[in-house]
Formats: sequence, C-alpha cells, structure tokens
Amino acid sequence: MAHSRPLIGVTLDSEQPGGYSAFPWYALRQNYAGAIEGAGGLAVALPHSPDLAAAMLDRIDALVVTGGAFDVDPALYGAGERHATVTLKSGRTAAELALVQGALARDMPVLGICGGEQLLAVALGGSLIQHIPDSIASALEHEQPNPRDQPGHAIAVTPGTMLHRIVGADTMAVNSAHHQAVAAPGPRAAVNALAPDGVIEGVESTAHRFCLGVQWHPEFLIDPGDGRIFQALIAAARA
Repeated sequence: MAHSRPLIGVTLDSEQPGGYSAFPWYALRQNYAGAIEGAGGLAVALPHSPDLAAAMLDRIDALVVTGGAFDVDPALYGAGERHATVTLKSGRTAAELALVQGALARDMPVLGICGGEQLLAVALGGSLIQHIPDSIASALEHEQPNPRDQPGHAIAVTPGTMLHRIVGADTMAVNSAHHQAVAAPGPRAAVNALAPDGVIEGVESTAHRFCLGVQWHPEFLIDPGDGRIFQALIAAARA
C-alpha cells in the first residue's frame, strides 16, 4: 500500500428531516475520524449506496462499520419474529451489508463497532439477541446511565484471539450503549470478549486476516487497548 496514510472508509448514520436539515441527512460523531487519524489513517465517509459498494471498496484500504441507534433486521439472521424494541434503518443496513460482504470477499481489513459488530456477526453467519433484558437474567445495564466517554463495565478478553494479541491484556474497561448482542458468532467467527454477565462483547473472523468486531465504542479511547485496536487496523490497511 503506497499511501502514507491509508484511506479508511467509515459508514455514516442516516437521519430524517429535522434538526440539522429540513431534508434527510447523514451523521457521524467526530471522534470516529479522530481515532482513525490519531492512529495514522485518513477517514473518508461512505454514503448509503449499495450499488456503489464495489466502487467504494476499490478506493479504500480498510472499512469501519459504525454504531447507531437502530437494529439489524432479524430476518437477516433467520428470526421468525421481531421484538417490539427493534427499530430498523433498512437503507443503511443494506448499504453496510453490501460493503461488509464486499470487503470480506476481498479480505480487506474490517472493524465493526457496536451495531457494526452485530452486522459483522450476521454477515459471518451468526445471530443476535434482540433485547438483552428479556433474554439474560441478571444482565448488566448495557445501556449505561453515565456518559459514553466513561467506562460502563469491564470485559474479559479471550486468550489466543486476535483481539487479545492486539490489546495485550486480559481485561478492558469499556463503555456500553446497546440493547442487543451477538447470540452466536456463526461458523466463520469466534468470540473474543465477554461481559461479566456472559454477554458477548466481541467477535472476529477465523477466515480473514483482519476482521474484528467490538460491542463497545473504542473511538472514545477510554482504555489503552482502544487505541491499539485502531493502530492494528491501520497496520493491516498498510499491509
């Protein structure tokens, strides 16, 4: 890879008219780009155009699938019913799924964050818990009440995983902003992190050189391992 700063494609959220604009608009928190730039990459925004996914992937060196206040359609992982709490952004999901599938086919480095981790798990053949409080007895408060730039709980990082090699630690302090989680990682993925209540906090592909999903938001750089995740992504993008 010839560029001194690899191009890291970052998916956008979509919002309906109101607030910023009287017309539909895209959104992205600044700290996604800040974390990428701090690790040596150059962040570029990817709009929701599934038919142009291949053209976008032709021009970037790695993909980051971001989080958002919405859910993956349960139909994509074979669920017969949709929980009442599930909210969809079908256009966004279609665009991100096209990008993820295309990136995996190219063995392009992929980092999925929060909802992006859940979509990555589904793309690898996994399934999701649609609402943690209804599925896990005595679950932690995964929608943490304190600000998102503070830790919500600890996680245990699974020894022998790529995540463990990247962060170099058995535990991390992470933030938590989700009501869903990975139920099963699927045949092409492995669990790399768990919350104290057993909720899956991360998955990674067993068939790709860099395909990592984390349930928390490392772009807030709360734990020393968060920065190392972005550094590892940039290193993979340069390889």
